[in-house]
Amino acid sequence: MTHSSHQQELRDAARYLGRRRFLTVTGAAAALAFSVNLPAAGTASAAELDARKIGEDPFTLGVASGDPLPDSVLLWTRLAPRPYESGSGLPRARVQVRWELARDERFSRIVRRGSATAHPEFDHSVHAEIKGLEADRVFYYRFRTGNWTSPTGRTRTAPARGARNSALSLAAVSCQAYHDGYFTAYKHLAQEDVDVVFHLGDYLYEYAVSATGGARNDTSRTLPAHFNRETVTLEDYRLRYGLYKSDPDLRAAHAAHPFVVTWDDHETENNYAGETPENDVPPEEFLLRRAAAYRAYWENQPLRTPQRPAGPDMKLYRRLHFGRLAQFDILDTRQYRSDQAYGDGWQRPGPKSEDPSRTLTGATQERWLLDGWRASYATWNVVPQQVTFAQRRDVPTDAFKLSMDAWDGYPASRDRVLKGAEAAGIDNLMVLTGDVHVGYGFDLKRDFDDPASRTVGTEIVATSVTSGKNGSDKPASWNNQMQANPHMKFFNGRRGYAVITLGAQRARADYRTVSAVTTPGAPLATAGSFVTEVGNQGLTPA
Repeated sequence: MTHSSHQQELRDAARYLGRRRFLTVTGAAAALAFSVNLPAAGTASAAELDARKIGEDPFTLGVASGDPLPDSVLLWTRLAPRPYESGSGLPRARVQVRWELARDERFSRIVRRGSATAHPEFDHSVHAEIKGLEADRVFYYRFRTGNWTSPTGRTRTAPARGARNSALSLAAVSCQAYHDGYFTAYKHLAQEDVDVVFHLGDYLYEYAVSATGGARNDTSRTLPAHFNRETVTLEDYRLRYGLYKSDPDLRAAHAAHPFVVTWDDHETENNYAGETPENDVPPEEFLLRRAAAYRAYWENQPLRTPQRPAGPDMKLYRRLHFGRLAQFDILDTRQYRSDQAYGDGWQRPGPKSEDPSRTLTGATQERWLLDGWRASYATWNVVPQQVTFAQRRDVPTDAFKLSMDAWDGYPASRDRVLKGAEAAGIDNLMVLTGDVHVGYGFDLKRDFDDPASRTVGTEIVATSVTSGKNGSDKPASWNNQMQANPHMKFFNGRRGYAVITLGAQRARADYRTVSAVTTPGAPLATAGSFVTEVGNQGLTPA
């Protein structure tokens, strides 16, 4: 199908309802159903398939778990015997999938068994919520259907809400453009001893992927031509997840650790803002695309039922607790934001960007965040989110520019958040960030324009898994940015991830990097290590 006929699909669906009716949740859901022929009766209308007739391995995309609670785990898989084909090689029929949860890898001590239905309307994805479990325990899990058994995954429950736990290890990852290189960082991450992985956005990219996988230049196989175009429709996004999740290193990381995911822009479209697309298309057309992207995201991630989207809306922000040690407030800085000021990009700040009414989170999410801090009793309050939070000037002169896509483009929004943390008595604030394809370490200042002002927290920016290709230890902007931002304590431009260990007395951040991603198998290095103390915020070399 050509790109023009793709766009026509969206236009036809949008015209089917008209703009006024479309710009409601129910209208968008109806338009989405129209565009992909989803049955109006719901998700149980398809006939059931005898799973014994599945003749090829349906677990090609592996397994995953996510959003650990003290008494519950969420297990995920998607049946896809042929993940590069529309429909993934299965008929439009329901499939029964059994799951097992055990204390050991050999499944000799099974603690729970059950079954779930893989609906064709959700692309045969499975989201199994297992409840009534012991807190702070490691479990192993697998799925079965017909004559097939999935790979084994490892997950864990969170500590009890009141537990006085003294240590928690997590990894932060972001930005994994398939066409920019191999997911070698995930191969290493699968071997790390961490309790949970936070994915901070850009899990996939909407851009075209060539027959050899772009910079991967993998000539051992030829990818189908339908990957060599931008994702627009629900089928496009579903197929793209099939491509990404077929990567063995990504599958290994998901099988090894529970993930907590949030999106940025590329899961839908580059630098979109709320209902405003990057390009000049009618809003109803973009919201249909957003609805398709959000639906495919939920289908392919280990997310619980409350996150299931309705049309172009999906409540992704949520809160997780790990005993008394850490509270995680996972943000969505795309769906509710004001449009970028001054046409986006790096611009001089001014009245438009500094307008107090501008928001990156939306009023409801902002209030939810501040209310959650007021009720928090955690030692560490951690905010996994997408775009750079600290001020980041590009040059050390008065002619500096700021990124209008980051919190610098929404300074009033940032100021409200920082003042809210202070008012709530949040002493140990840590922001986790992705997006920018470099590793940064920032001290968060009460007043970024005054280097002597109080340090109120820290920001750990995880570099990309692949985006930006190989990168370098010192990007071209290194000197300018380090001089322009005294609160910037670390800057490295290689690919990789960050490992953060939270303790009762201090936290430690280790920036892991790989030397290359355009060739597979690069070794892992630690480019920098920093600590920040409880009650005395600020990054110092470890």
